[in-house]
Amino acid sequence: MKLINILQDKGGNVVTLDASATLLEAAEVLDDKKIGAAVAVDSSGRLVGVLSERDIVRRVARHGKDALEMSVSEAMTREVITATPDLSIQQGLEQMTDRRIRHLPVVSEGELIGIVSIGDLVKRRISAAEAEAEAMKQYIHAG
Repeated sequence: MKLINILQDKGGNVVTLDASATLLEAAEVLDDKKIGAAVAVDSSGRLVGVLSERDIVRRVARHGKDALEMSVSEAMTREVITATPDLSIQQGLEQMTDRRIRHLPVVSEGELIGIVSIGDLVKRRISAAEAEAEAMKQYIHAG
């Protein structure tokens, strides 16, 4: 199972934020879309970072309510770890665990085609394990 399989089910719609937007505007988008992170893009639409709820909370903890007027670019993670669509779910989980990240933008030929969360990957792994267990039960009962 590969990341492309998750994107095919989930869809490739990626919520993006303008890197110049304020953290308040970003928080409103995250709340409206019911998501924990979004990809930050520059004026040409190029991926420049990832902003998560944690990034916003950290800024608010350090700067109080004034943090909400900071730009996305001031709070986002700039060193974005990306994956290709042919990466296996297991490799994606390992990469996310090793790097301590929860969201992985998926890029193909330089184009952002989707984003997966650690929850997406875990859900798929659990579904696969349940299907395998059910197949084993059927095999045992048939034999």
